[in-house]
Amino acid sequence: MRLTIENLHASLGQTHVVRGVSLEASGAQFIGLIGPNGVGKTTLVRAAAALIPFTGSVTLDGASVSSMEPRARARAIAYLAQGAGSHWPLEVSRLVALGRLPHLAPFRAPAPADEAAIARAMSLADVESFRGRDVLTLSGGERARVLLARALAVEAPLLLVDEPVASLDPYHQIRIMEVLRAYAAPNEKGEGRMVVAVLHDLSLAARYCDRLILLDGGTVKADGRPDEVLTPANLEETYRIRAVTGGEGREAYILPVARTD
Repeated sequence: MRLTIENLHASLGQTHVVRGVSLEASGAQFIGLIGPNGVGKTTLVRAAAALIPFTGSVTLDGASVSSMEPRARARAIAYLAQGAGSHWPLEVSRLVALGRLPHLAPFRAPAPADEAAIARAMSLADVESFRGRDVLTLSGGERARVLLARALAVEAPLLLVDEPVASLDPYHQIRIMEVLRAYAAPNEKGEGRMVVAVLHDLSLAARYCDRLILLDGGTVKADGRPDEVLTPANLEETYRIRAVTGGEGREAYILPVARTD
């Protein structure tokens, strides 16, 4: 799959948030979208999912996401919003099963393939032990994992997730980053899916992402491998911090130590 964004502009109310972003990504990869608060990360992923108005173009394999039939778009793009919640009592596996709705004909029960996708998603997100429970009885972090499982159950070629580890304990932050990386990994046929995740934890972004896109002021400031993007100069100019960096292999870390202003 190829995702192409060209000269994308988007606003929130009267505020011009995303300013002419262009980028292209193809094949199986885990992309981290990073940058300070308010630079347009969430707005960009919502525009890519055709959830808000924008100018410019977003295409998947050459097809405009805005022009796609809604069910086809829902099969192609799975989206997990920042701070997504569930506000009604629903058994956990039934909530995860909602991720299969784009694949089902109206009023049709899930097929065995759908049940298998639901089981895979629950296993990946480590929520099998919650089966049979009302989602409203779960903690915020547990509920976040169930909602991720719902997005995973779509098994879409493009998965957009906004701050997927924000409410999780350290163990499950690492677990979910491993899940997202595995979701994007090529299978035995060399086929894989694309994940774009809005992230604030720079160490996790450096460790798990194949590519980072750094936004600042609604535009792309840097785009490349984590070591190319998370440079001292970029951290100081964009985040206004000094950081200690280190690690070995994929076990990188970026530890902010001081503000620079």
